[in-house]
Amino acid sequence: MSTPVLIIGESGSGKSTSLRNLDASKTIVLQSIRKPLPFKSAEFRHYDKESCPNGNVFVTDQAANIIKGMQMTPRPIIVLDDFQYTMANEFMRRSGETGFGKFTDIGRNAWDILTAAASLPDWKRVYILTHSETTDTGRIKCKTIGKLLDEKITVDGMFSIVLRALVRDGEHWFATKNGGNDTTKAPIGMFSDEFMPNDLKAVDNAICAYYEIHQPLPEAA
Repeated sequence: MSTPVLIIGESGSGKSTSLRNLDASKTIVLQSIRKPLPFKSAEFRHYDKESCPNGNVFVTDQAANIIKGMQMTPRPIIVLDDFQYTMANEFMRRSGETGFGKFTDIGRNAWDILTAAASLPDWKRVYILTHSETTDTGRIKCKTIGKLLDEKITVDGMFSIVLRALVRDGEHWFATKNGGNDTTKAPIGMFSDEFMPNDLKAVDNAICAYYEIHQPLPEAA
């Protein structure tokens, strides 16, 4: 079983920026909206069949394509950026539809992605970046579309590791421990500090050390 990690935060909290130190040769990024990464990199490049066939950043918001990309890549690190837009984009495309059928479909597609992210080989890590929202009671959680995912599933509850991206004193951080009004959590002893710099490489190193994850060597030809 793979290790899915949910990273929630408001726009501008540093979620995408946290990719900057990852080894691009070991990483695949699946973007739901095509946008430049918020840091300079010659190694993270958008895939294009003609001009950049070796690119490792792919653009798709279709659940089937996202799942296929996660399952087919030989790379150990998978980043979904931004999961919330896989739901929002479908909602907008189907905004003219009446009834609740579209919400059922949106919820099922999101559930399929999350289920697939947890069902990959045990050496794969899937980082799911998504927006946060604050409920009427002041609780900070993963932002969703409609009530199906909240009432029937609770997205945050599908993860053992939930980090919250935030800005403190002008610096970007990951919160690793629950503040009492959010869904942040991690296994005991995985992270030593309540806050750590928003560096996904450091997060990945801590997870691999904690679970003793080692990617298998490729089979001899």
